[in-house]
Amino acid sequence: MRLVRLLLLLFVVACAPEPGPPLVVSELDITAPMPGRSMSAGYLLLENRSDAPVDITRIESPEFGRIEVHETVIENGVARMRRLNSLQVPADGSVRLERGGKHLMLMQPAADIDRVRLDLYSGDNLVLTAVTQLADR
Repeated sequence: MRLVRLLLLLFVVACAPEPGPPLVVSELDITAPMPGRSMSAGYLLLENRSDAPVDITRIESPEFGRIEVHETVIENGVARMRRLNSLQVPADGSVRLERGGKHLMLMQPAADIDRVRLDLYSGDNLVLTAVTQLADR
């Protein structure tokens, strides 16, 4: 009887779906820099499918010299951008980066780019890589 239970358990484990990645990016949109400008903006939906929050502390790209997470806030009736040191994606939750809210500022673009790779880090750990075509404004 133990052998049957053990075989049944092994069968269930072998047939169980593999867990997906803890972080998933969708709706990734990186705009092309405006003529004469050296900045782009980025928008995306970042989903955390794990049971622990994830802090994104750094974002890098070979196509841009620097990337920062910003948030648009209204102060005394004036919209201002504020740099965020990290971006927390809650456990089993999501964060949307969008126009008028949290978003990416991509600075110092390389010449003639048509696609963008983003590497998202939590501390020193690479937690997600996403690639997209550069979008026209």
